[in-house]
Amino acid sequence: MLSPVLHSVSYAGLWGQAFLNLDQFADKAAELGFEGVMLMAKRPHLSVLDYRPAERARLRARLEQRNLRCACLAGYTNFTADLEHGDIPHREIQIRHVMELAEIARDLGCPMVRVFTGYETAAAGYQKQWTLVVDSLRECARRASEWNVIVGVQNHHDVACGYESMLDLIQAVNEPNCRAMFDAWAPALQGTDLKIAARALAPWTVHTTVADYQLRPRYLYDPGLVNYQPATAATLAVPMGEGFIDYRGFLGELAGRGFSGSVAYEMCSPLRDGREMDVLDRYARRFLQFLAESGSRAAAD
Repeated sequence: MLSPVLHSVSYAGLWGQAFLNLDQFADKAAELGFEGVMLMAKRPHLSVLDYRPAERARLRARLEQRNLRCACLAGYTNFTADLEHGDIPHREIQIRHVMELAEIARDLGCPMVRVFTGYETAAAGYQKQWTLVVDSLRECARRASEWNVIVGVQNHHDVACGYESMLDLIQAVNEPNCRAMFDAWAPALQGTDLKIAARALAPWTVHTTVADYQLRPRYLYDPGLVNYQPATAATLAVPMGEGFIDYRGFLGELAGRGFSGSVAYEMCSPLRDGREMDVLDRYARRFLQFLAESGSRAAAD
């Protein structure tokens, strides 16, 4: 049974959309009918600078009062950052950050912390960056195990964003509490068969985050040719089921191969229908409807 949760980034106002603070977001998630939440672990939501033990206890009580579970903390890491300046211990700084998130997760009764890998940089060769990410994730996982917290790797940044490489990465880290938080949107944009990708990552996946998109063609004008050259298409977020991503196939393949974890809905880019609160709420409700419909179809099959 897939568990629907709402990502607080959706109401963080980062793309000019309506803003709710974390307490207001918890109220909103419960009002909309979600079972749990995924909390953005940076300002203006859950920052390690702002959420000390007293604030964590208060937030946990608020979630419990509203019958919400904290399914995942959404961390923001880039283990290949600033390799141009090797004297700065960025790897240590980020591992320490993940440790603090794991401690906060423990205090919230949350089982997982999401991390990213790294953006590729010209400051080092690919293999060096790969090894750096693997070693960093291995240390994060071992240290997070002190709090019985899973470190989940999302296929977001450049390193290991392809599904084959993601599988290679998780296996290379080789820690029982380092798992995949495998999402459909990256392989969909890469032109990958989502069912094949889900089939490969399902045994390793503990959580997935979803958002649906339509593609908008782009063109660059060439005055010398008095014509247009095609450019990379832009994406535009739309309600679940109205985009090009085959989520029924993707989620069905995950569930059919044993995945029963949380499915988080996020609105983390401009929305086709505007940025007002009622638009955000409508998109969130549509996700719940979509997931229920997908579950009913899977059961019928």
